[in-house]
Amino acid sequence: MNVKIECLREPQLAFGLGKTGLEPRHILAKAGPADGGRLHEIQLALVGPAAEVAVARNWLRGLNQFRAAREGNSRRYRDWPGAPSALGVRFLIEDRFVRPLDQDRLNLAIQKGLERDGFEDLLELFDGRIQGLLGDGHPDCIMICLPEEMADLRVQNPALTPEERQALEQLRIEEEEGQLGLFHPTPEELQAAEELRTQADDLLFRTFYRALKARGQSHVNPVPLQVLRRDTIERPDDKGHSNATRCWNLATSLYYKAGGLPWRPAELPDNVCFVGISFHHLKKRVGSIVYASVAQAFSTDVEPFTLRGATIDHQQREDRQPYLRNDQARNLLGQVIEGYEARAGVLPSRIVIHKTTTYHEQEEAGFREATRDRVPALDLIWLRSTAFRLIRKGLQEPWRGTLCRVGSENYLFTSGFVPWWNEYPGPHIPAPIQLGSAGETDIPQRAREVLALSKMNWNSTEGISRYPITLSFAKRVGQLMTELPEDQAPNPSYRFHM
Repeated sequence: MNVKIECLREPQLAFGLGKTGLEPRHILAKAGPADGGRLHEIQLALVGPAAEVAVARNWLRGLNQFRAAREGNSRRYRDWPGAPSALGVRFLIEDRFVRPLDQDRLNLAIQKGLERDGFEDLLELFDGRIQGLLGDGHPDCIMICLPEEMADLRVQNPALTPEERQALEQLRIEEEEGQLGLFHPTPEELQAAEELRTQADDLLFRTFYRALKARGQSHVNPVPLQVLRRDTIERPDDKGHSNATRCWNLATSLYYKAGGLPWRPAELPDNVCFVGISFHHLKKRVGSIVYASVAQAFSTDVEPFTLRGATIDHQQREDRQPYLRNDQARNLLGQVIEGYEARAGVLPSRIVIHKTTTYHEQEEAGFREATRDRVPALDLIWLRSTAFRLIRKGLQEPWRGTLCRVGSENYLFTSGFVPWWNEYPGPHIPAPIQLGSAGETDIPQRAREVLALSKMNWNSTEGISRYPITLSFAKRVGQLMTELPEDQAPNPSYRFHM
């Protein structure tokens, strides 16, 4: 059997002043964000219980100030220089944008019991404060200040009938069996694998913050939301990430949500549209459980956007995986092409599609029909978890960017030893993702693109993620769609989903 191992060069990121680098924390303070520092002030609003709002307001003032990193590895964890130095902005919280909740109404909602009306009452209470902030002169981002008992709040979905719940429970068993059949995963690996796969849990349970974000999208002139947990701002510096690292991550996320661009890929070609396609459980009003297809598009030329595709009957599956019929695939990719052309002013010169399952023959035919005579090149790539492991001789783990080709199989390490940190940021043997394609393609080049797209998570200034933004964005949108009315499309902007 032929085995070939190569280490792909780590893709560069682009920042201000024409500077490039491998990771954000090192370059941002020197060059500023990629948009040239178009933002100078970011207005934050605070919504939540009065005690949470007070603690959050005090902590958020620190975003404009220096904070020292307390972690051991100074290559990876850097001091927070303050938002004016790192991003060229100041974060402001004016009194008119501070909206504490009515404590009596909050207590009453909790007393009702979250399994009955309390969940909806809580949503109404928070959403009422949010709507009051959406007039003229609205803030750039609304901070939802939550105590720990509400941050992970979820309840069983009361809209499901017993029959629907039983069907979803069976699907969940199938999903878990399929996942555990791959390998004996560590908790960290299992969590990473679940980041992208379709889950019946998304419909079986309602999550408070997800439901609140969905409501926010239905308003005129919506504003992005950002949850701020009490644990995030009160955790001691020696427990988990230090305040410096928390400031790096939160400030960069808020900068993007406010309309800025912290960094962009430096080496992806222009006029290429990368598309992630995923499926998610939905309940139609008529009572049936269906899959919703979602397409997310990313390019260096336009802001990431998402589109909702066809709904698919649960019987439309092969090997337990949903798929698009020829016409559904053609129509969905046709919408992506039209959306790209409307934003960029030209048709893409190439499209690369990412999926977490192999391509059904009808999907491949439909996607190719959509691009015929319109887009010169189309690559159909699938990525999935694998039982494959690679052990290096000695003590060092495989490097991030290692591409291992075993016969016709291809494995890419998007996690692994990071040489510019001189560290492997994980507790166990790195797990690669498997890459394949429908039709001929240049696998090493597709792997380089996946590496570059895995650095587009503006929620974290680590500068690396396990999966490309194409798939992680589509997953977030799909989860939110379980809370949207059947006739409402999700907000197309990534700023409302991250």
